[in-house]
Amino acid sequence: MDVIPVIDLKGGTVVHARMGQRHLYQPIETPLARGSDPVDVARGLMSVHPFTTLYVADLDAIGGTGDNRTALARVRETLPDVTLWVDGGIATMPAAADWLAQDLGHAVLGSESQSDIDLIHRFATDPRVVLSLDFRGNDFQGPPELLAAPTLWPSRVITMTLDRVGSDAGPDLDRLRGIAASGRKTYAAGGVRDAGDLRLLAKAGIAGALVASSLHNGRLTAADLQAIA
Repeated sequence: MDVIPVIDLKGGTVVHARMGQRHLYQPIETPLARGSDPVDVARGLMSVHPFTTLYVADLDAIGGTGDNRTALARVRETLPDVTLWVDGGIATMPAAADWLAQDLGHAVLGSESQSDIDLIHRFATDPRVVLSLDFRGNDFQGPPELLAAPTLWPSRVITMTLDRVGSDAGPDLDRLRGIAASGRKTYAAGGVRDAGDLRLLAKAGIAGALVASSLHNGRLTAADLQAIA
């Protein structure tokens, strides 16, 4: 199973994500770093385990209030062997082409940012593109026709349950099993608490999981990650 640490960027700093309430996010406080600087937090995560991928949510770009590309470039320069998966609120063909041309990382196309399925359809076969299917509770955030058309999805799909992020509620196994039935590599995002949850996900055929709180609070340890790897 692939375990992918997460950082959420807002205003150039890493913030503590909780239940998708982005307007309430505050700079993170973690024993893994002295502050909330993106490079320091990324290094702290890598001190737990030699992760090969790092997921980054650029909350300013998603919200249309700016971007954190300068911070992303610093992280990329510091960790050149780590692949970044970045959700930067990409919603148009030019924006997707521009992002991929900059070579800052793989593009995560969040369903909540899409107005139709054209962008997903256009980039579905690009190996640098990941689809994030975003949910709030039982409500899908995005074009309904996207959720109904798994043949248009890229080979890697994140199932993002926003109200479980940082909630200590556990992963949404039923929904994840349904998405995994598409045959795509499915990644769980939201609610992963510890190694026990990761084992449940692996048993359910889930390819990987995005984690944050469980790394910062120490419930997912270096030994756990080594055993899973």
